[in-house]
Amino acid sequence: MNDRTAVFRAESLTKIYHAGEVIIHALRGVDLALYEGEFVVLLGASGSGKSTLLNILGGLDVPSGGKVFYRDHDLALATDAELTAYRRHHVGFVFQFYNLIPSLTARENVAIVTEIAERPMDPGDALALVGLGERQHHFPSQLSGGEQQRVAIARAVAKHPQVLLCDEPTGALDAKTGIVVLDALLRANRQLGTTTAVITHNAVIADMADRVLYMSDGRIANEKRNATRREPRELSW
Repeated sequence: MNDRTAVFRAESLTKIYHAGEVIIHALRGVDLALYEGEFVVLLGASGSGKSTLLNILGGLDVPSGGKVFYRDHDLALATDAELTAYRRHHVGFVFQFYNLIPSLTARENVAIVTEIAERPMDPGDALALVGLGERQHHFPSQLSGGEQQRVAIARAVAKHPQVLLCDEPTGALDAKTGIVVLDALLRANRQLGTTTAVITHNAVIADMADRVLYMSDGRIANEKRNATRREPRELSW
């Protein structure tokens, strides 16, 4: 039994794609709850449904069937305008590729989000949170891949999202750099209380989570709660 408030609840969630005459069952009846402030890792092979699930939770896609609630709001019934507002005000996204604007400094890349947020952080404070306070006036071309990913994290958390959804955030990075990025995600989770879900195919990363959800063939095949969490610096792969 979890005494924290459920931020997400999914019930019998399905997603079907049509590729010509081929029908792809990306999700096959997912039941899920994610709670306030927890750090969850979704682990599974490519094609297991991880990204599809994350996209539905983030309002980037809609399910074919079932229910998915963000608090009391059924995202499956939301209009496009409601999903846009939901993404803008409640969700931060971090993807494998950083999607920074090359002509803007790190601070300016973060400010793009804070200028439209309801309760934004100062861009400099967001960059300091991920260890880049002294690099805020550098352009992406002057930053390493890991630093660019940390700018992307700062951009995601600067609007004080209730939820941070991360799709393979270390996928384009070497292990040493990836650990620095994971440390930035964990710091944001702890200091801001943001419910954080991280998709990965790297099983080692699961050791830093409160809870691990194992996905296979469009379903959650297993779940594990870590009695002891490891810090990112303790990981290696």
